[in-house]
Amino acid sequence: MQRFTRSNTFLHVAVSFLLLIYLLSPHQLPAQSKAEIQLPELGDASSSTFSLQQEYQLGRAWLMAFRSQVRTVHDPLLETYIEDLVYKLATYSELKDRRLTTIIVDNQSINAFAVPGGVIGVHNGLLLHADTEAQLASVLAHELAHISQRHFARSVEAQKRSAIPNMAGLLAGIILAATAGGDAGLAAITATQAASLQSQLRYSRLHEQEADRKGMETLARADMDPNAAAAMFEKMLAATRYSGNRPPEFLLTHPVTESRISDARNRARNYTRKMRTDSNYYQLMRTRVELSFIDTPQEAVKQFRAKAESKPRYPDATEYGLVLALTTSGNYDEAQSRLNKLRKVDVAEPAYLVAQGELFIASGQLAEAISLLQNALSVAPGNHPLTMALAEAYLKSNQPHKAEQLLKNHSKHRPHDPYVWYLLAETHGLAGDIIGVHQARAEFFVLNGNLGRASQQLSYALPLVKNDNLTTTKIQERIRQIKQLEQRVRNL
Repeated sequence: MQRFTRSNTFLHVAVSFLLLIYLLSPHQLPAQSKAEIQLPELGDASSSTFSLQQEYQLGRAWLMAFRSQVRTVHDPLLETYIEDLVYKLATYSELKDRRLTTIIVDNQSINAFAVPGGVIGVHNGLLLHADTEAQLASVLAHELAHISQRHFARSVEAQKRSAIPNMAGLLAGIILAATAGGDAGLAAITATQAASLQSQLRYSRLHEQEADRKGMETLARADMDPNAAAAMFEKMLAATRYSGNRPPEFLLTHPVTESRISDARNRARNYTRKMRTDSNYYQLMRTRVELSFIDTPQEAVKQFRAKAESKPRYPDATEYGLVLALTTSGNYDEAQSRLNKLRKVDVAEPAYLVAQGELFIASGQLAEAISLLQNALSVAPGNHPLTMALAEAYLKSNQPHKAEQLLKNHSKHRPHDPYVWYLLAETHGLAGDIIGVHQARAEFFVLNGNLGRASQQLSYALPLVKNDNLTTTKIQERIRQIKQLEQRVRNL
């Protein structure tokens, strides 16, 4: 598990928010290809303001700014889990444009958010507070409902003059909440809302009610417990009481009251009650998050030993956490012994496969790690956690060319994953492909909103490919695309 940190250059945020407003101005939008044009939905009043394609552009521009400001989590297992859960819920929602992107923020607080255009953000701390997968899913389904019902577009339609700056302030507040904590985010959001008309605030409450209702419908259609929504609201309200004057960040934009909990509880009664067991895999992911917030491997071993001796509710997840802690602390024999017992129950469990690969790598058994992960990928080609683990095994065994080819192919499947480009740039360097280093770094910088450095990296590559006309043309075209985006910002 690794974390990404970005420099706090608020200039990037300011530029990107200008770009957001630019993207919302229909007369300034560039011509779209026929494939990108989306006709307005009949009966959808928001379509007269801007299209789903413009919302998509808005979300991706905002995401570039956000990534440059917050510390995000690189954990392929957790990333894949959140992506899969969001997509599962989306298939049961009313969402029409399912080009979704998820981002995990490294923050212990309760928070999740949705940005127009299909961006879903989750603080990894949310998993520590959501006891069950259904509780986490209730929050994600609520956020998907905000997107599917196009609440931002409807706000713009209702108040064209004030809605754009209000959303810009709200998004800025999300960034502040993720970086500086709840107080700063609350100040930004409160200042923005104070400038709004009372009717706009009422409209926002209607949005929350609709998102509650639609989110629960999605949860039920996905065969997950609708009662989890009320249970999660109760945990949030309890967190507010325990935290004194500083509420969880989620509650700054999603106020929870006793009446809202009661409404959720009453709404859940409309669905047939049935017995459900919680996802064991979710508990494994919660364990990974819990480990990420423990300061040292030795402390992690101590905590999970104590937990294992106390008859935990999810013994496999506790044992899994102890295996990971023992591996990190260098106690390989005990880690292997405990992992063998877990794998005997479920030899194909992806989390256990990756744990075994990591244990082999840590203990210097690189050939065994490579064999295990290659075999696993032959069964599940393109699997993100297995691919990243195998790339690490190749690099540790001084086989950068194999890691390079693996990651080049993987970048085609995950072109919007900054860490894939980051690792590919490092791998190109070890393999001696300097042109590839500059190209991969450029894509990494584009995804993180640093367009100047992206263009600079490609300009470094051009002199190196002067005898390769095809590659020269590709690099020149990519530079042109990036410069075009920069120029739009300068012309505001």
